[in-house]
Amino acid sequence: MSAEYAFLTHWRVAGDLQMVSDILGEAEDFTRWWPSVYLDIVEREPGDARGVGKVIELYTKGWLPYTLRWSCRVTEERKPHGFSIEAWGDFIGSGVWSLEQRGAFVDVTYDWRIVADKPLLRRLSFLLRPVFAANHRWAMARGEESLRLELARRQATTPEELERIPAPPGPTWPVPGNAKTLLRGAARTEGTAHGAGHA
Repeated sequence: MSAEYAFLTHWRVAGDLQMVSDILGEAEDFTRWWPSVYLDIVEREPGDARGVGKVIELYTKGWLPYTLRWSCRVTEERKPHGFSIEAWGDFIGSGVWSLEQRGAFVDVTYDWRIVADKPLLRRLSFLLRPVFAANHRWAMARGEESLRLELARRQATTPEELERIPAPPGPTWPVPGNAKTLLRGAARTEGTAHGAGHA
């Protein structure tokens, strides 16, 4: 199917496995340290004590001038070595985060397999597949850059050291309106329609 995509991303960051696991496991915090991609996140279901079953709703973008609305559920938790999710919305699929400590570094792998369901992506996939793939690579590269900055922030020991750490890269173009208001409004509407809102 022309709208199917499989992306395998590798990051290597200096740091501690548990700290990287904690950062990637706190999805609601992505809007702060990875703002170039994650515009808003709303928890819909908390999941169990380990976070399995947790459902979040996301409003995201990449380098290209379009946004995506999608949700995901944590299907497997392997702290501190990663977790798995299933996704639906503007695309449908699954993702697996895997983390390993290698000396002073943490190797992070993200295996993301999706089918584009947003009408724009579905209609233009056969023409713009390389562009959409480049958009994903851009987003993940910003993620690696932002993760390094977040690790540096968490490891800073003085206010002066913290001040020297730059802010993470932001979105490439302005998003019209208030992203949080838009997403929360959509979450309430969907919850009302299905009789189970947890915005």
